[in-house]
Amino acid sequence: MPFSLLSTQEVEALHQATLRILDETGILLSEPVSRALLADAGARLGKGRVFIPPALVECCVAQAGKQVSICGRGGMVKTLGDGRLYFHNLGGARDIYNAGSGQHRPAVVQDICDATRLLDALENCNTITPFFTPTDVPGSIMSLAMYRHALPHTIKPLQGPGVQYAAEARYAVRMAEVIGQPSEVLTLSLSPVSPLTIPEHEALAILEIARLGISFAPLPCPTAGTTAPFTIAGAVAQQNAEVLSALVLAELANPGLPVIYCGRLAMMEPRTGISVWGGVELGLASAVTVQIGHYYGLPVNVYGFSTNAHTLDAQDGFERALNAALPALAGADELSGIGEMDAGVMGSFAQMVADNEFAGSILRLRQGIVADEEALAIDVVAAAMNGTRNFLGQRHTMKHLKAGELLLTRLAERGTFESWEDGGRQGLVERAQALAEQILREHQVPPLDPAQEGELDALLKAAEAELTR
Repeated sequence: MPFSLLSTQEVEALHQATLRILDETGILLSEPVSRALLADAGARLGKGRVFIPPALVECCVAQAGKQVSICGRGGMVKTLGDGRLYFHNLGGARDIYNAGSGQHRPAVVQDICDATRLLDALENCNTITPFFTPTDVPGSIMSLAMYRHALPHTIKPLQGPGVQYAAEARYAVRMAEVIGQPSEVLTLSLSPVSPLTIPEHEALAILEIARLGISFAPLPCPTAGTTAPFTIAGAVAQQNAEVLSALVLAELANPGLPVIYCGRLAMMEPRTGISVWGGVELGLASAVTVQIGHYYGLPVNVYGFSTNAHTLDAQDGFERALNAALPALAGADELSGIGEMDAGVMGSFAQMVADNEFAGSILRLRQGIVADEEALAIDVVAAAMNGTRNFLGQRHTMKHLKAGELLLTRLAERGTFESWEDGGRQGLVERAQALAEQILREHQVPPLDPAQEGELDALLKAAEAELTR
């Protein structure tokens, strides 16, 4: 049973606050086609604003698809909303950090390829998002370049890039066609602008995503104190209004379109003005986001592994542990952030490997314990006391060891001080960096055929010609 930060009455109050925001304050939306679509459905139009009535919001939420399945080219299918917890990586990091040297640099295309291949090998990374924003391609095609260069390097489900323009959505779909049916192998996300704004180009992109029938992930990223109220409850209510406004538009364009409910709420650090991704407040906000998303019956994706730390240190560890545990226990369907550092600005291969192990711990945490007759082991205690008085030789011990009662780790230190010293005093960071380098040397992904590579190159070239005009 998931734990709940808010009571049923508080969740309902948050929902009602959201309905009031959409109905009384409205959203900034000037794009004519979207305004007409909303008006025909009962929304009220103001100067630059659209006021969405509660009945329309609830109708669109009710008709949205409540599960999202995504298939990899290897045949692996993950279905968000099936009751399981899945993990995926941070998307769009600007810089790459080398835990071995302690240096960082701007990411390039090769880093996308390497990161995707590494994530393909990590058993607890269930779906992949293009990791880095490469600085060696034009900005106009950055999102599409991320997707194009990730495609050949994984057979896992690959969620599409964040888009802002209708043309980006169209080209992403054409790239997805190279490996399968786009509605099965692709999801697309888009971030409304906080507070409560859907720019014209984003409105057209939402309509295009809906027209193409691609599972849609509205992904607002408000910061409490700058682009949202400073209280977590108030900021979540605004974030909810931003998610639902995009959902309403998509559902009016294509009723029944599957939707992933997303939230990326952070807090402002008043002493620096930057977003706090590592504070426990992010974990609290993520857990509440899970509650409100599940109130609507939608699968929920929130940040889990997140930190403001610039290196893999103690701060990095405790921040991402708290921020993953809270939404996981709240029942999240998908936790994002594998490999994330520095409030999303940076990513690291060592961090990806470490987070893969952390994800195993989160799964064990969510599994909980069982207290049935077998687990309570009364007969086992009696047998041990009547025999050797230890449990090493009991079949019960081996049975439950194999069943995963104790999570066995690869990176965490569990030996004596002497064995650790004899092994060169390596810590988790050194082990993670070494394992990442080993995987990158050894792990091979079945390649696309030359015709597929050529088609992807041609599409990226065509996109560049169109989007840079």
